[in-house]
Amino acid sequence: MVRSVITVLVLCFMTQFVNAAQNKISGIRVSPDSSKTRIVFDMNGAPEFTYFTLKKPLRVVIDFKNTSDSFKLSTVKNSGSLVRKLRYSTPKRATSARVVVELNRSAEPTLFAMPPEQPYGHRLVLDLADSLKDGKPDPSTTANSLSSTNTSSSKQRVILDESSSTRDRDIIVAIDAGHGGQDPGSIGPSGTFEKHITLSIAKRLQAMVDAEPGMRAIMTRSGDYYLSPNKRPEIARKKKADLLISIHADAFTQPEPRGGSVWVLSMRRADTELGRWMERTERHSELLGGAAEVISDKSSERYLAETILGLSMDHSMATSHDLGNKVIEELKAVTSLHKRKPQAASLAVLTSPDIPSILVEVGFISNPQEEKNLNWSKYRERLAKAMFNAAKRYFRQVPPDGTLWAAEKAKNRTHKVRSGESLSLLAQRYNVRVSRIKEANNLNTDVVRIGQVLTIPST
Repeated sequence: MVRSVITVLVLCFMTQFVNAAQNKISGIRVSPDSSKTRIVFDMNGAPEFTYFTLKKPLRVVIDFKNTSDSFKLSTVKNSGSLVRKLRYSTPKRATSARVVVELNRSAEPTLFAMPPEQPYGHRLVLDLADSLKDGKPDPSTTANSLSSTNTSSSKQRVILDESSSTRDRDIIVAIDAGHGGQDPGSIGPSGTFEKHITLSIAKRLQAMVDAEPGMRAIMTRSGDYYLSPNKRPEIARKKKADLLISIHADAFTQPEPRGGSVWVLSMRRADTELGRWMERTERHSELLGGAAEVISDKSSERYLAETILGLSMDHSMATSHDLGNKVIEELKAVTSLHKRKPQAASLAVLTSPDIPSILVEVGFISNPQEEKNLNWSKYRERLAKAMFNAAKRYFRQVPPDGTLWAAEKAKNRTHKVRSGESLSLLAQRYNVRVSRIKEANNLNTDVVRIGQVLTIPST
């Protein structure tokens, strides 16, 4: 009897000791972005782990040594499309925990432990390099599979070939959906998150741009994840964008303000940003392009770079104002305007000196009626259409060098209107539709003036 009691006590003591020594998962955070998904396991102690991958279905399996499986994986929030779900499986040892990360598509895993650093404790980080970039196949990893398929998509061919040729390329429009992830942006009186509205409009605008021959859209974020304001123009620069449109919804402490507005970079911020770029001498070669390779005098390189940057900034800001005015013209057919001219502000998302950039406030989400409008799918479609029409009108007038639209414009003819001539007469004479002449000349009516010089498109 005494021996059995002692045995029970020893077993209880050993169980308590093992439980006390076991590590624990105290939290899990899933953070998707445009190129990877990061899963962070918050641990009570330094994690000891091994992992392996499986196919059919795709999985990453992590074995946590001497770790409890008491954390509820069903509570983990996941807004991305890469990770299908997290679940437990039977571990090799009863004192360990096996976590299975099920994937919707292939991804390259990288795992590493991180020591405590305020405000976090011990962590295990799993980075999953996505096979999709910005919601599209990554050309660097999928070029072979794309080229081997029998497809007639010109968009796919452009993506594959743009590294080897820039002739007649697409005009690239970077679309930035404001906020995201843990940053919801402004919240409407009925609980509408700005981040959801902006992403919805951005995706509609992306579809319109991609459907237009000679244009292609890239997204700074394609899902509900956080992206710092400073990184957004960097993504546009990396993708060699010709334009950046950042989409937001305004808010105020009172519900009365309403209407859309367009914002461009202020001169004060532009000067500051220019100085900041000049201090980062390692960026000179990137900004100068091929010219940097033939410059041997480093001091003269600095002044040349300063001159080029200044001219580039002036051009970008002038373009931004012109485009901003066109967006306002289009927006007034959809919504009321809070400001009837482009406004200047020192906003981080607008600070790329070589890319024309505008920020469009589509309305006040703090206004109950405008919040209701923004939750209407057709209304968001009309807002996206206004931005698309403005960008299309601008680039038809001044297409970037080397683009398909620039090549088309070079083939166009001009005609000086004489007495008695009309658009229908000119269309018949040059065998082209009236609508194409109006589009090429940004005409809103069929009325033309004597002496007016018109561009006559080739088709």
